[in-house]
Amino acid sequence: MIRTATPSDIPVIHALIRELADYEKAPQEARATEEQLRAALFGERPAVHAHVAVDEATGTTVGYALWFLSFSTWRGVHGIYLEDLYVRPSARGGGHGRALLTELARICVERGYERLEWSVLDWNRPAIGFYEALGARPQDEWTVYRLTDGPLAELGGSES
Repeated sequence: MIRTATPSDIPVIHALIRELADYEKAPQEARATEEQLRAALFGERPAVHAHVAVDEATGTTVGYALWFLSFSTWRGVHGIYLEDLYVRPSARGGGHGRALLTELARICVERGYERLEWSVLDWNRPAIGFYEALGARPQDEWTVYRLTDGPLAELGGSES
């Protein structure tokens, strides 16, 4: 079962984010707090959205998708950028990941969004195989760049 996350889901989403960071071999990078997630998802101006996958047999949350709107200047419409898609290893193969992506695709179609995009680590062969089986294709012509920490602060604090 897939449903829109509620404020009561914050602790489990936070725990799942930590599990994802461990899986991606970067636990030190996951610094978000429950308070930050609550503000981002349910504050005065929500910046992100989340859906959770609940195992119907046990009633436990086994996965989540956290996403936000993107915009294509070429197509002139919004899209969805999927920041995180994670299903606990014990629940993989049960259709939860596909169900989460299906819900996001449904939202895109319903709202007239023309893209559903995300990034995947190049070593994560199981995820790549899963995505490609759904019809997703890598965008090899693009390279992701990121500014964080010191370089971001230095650039952001510089005079224009």
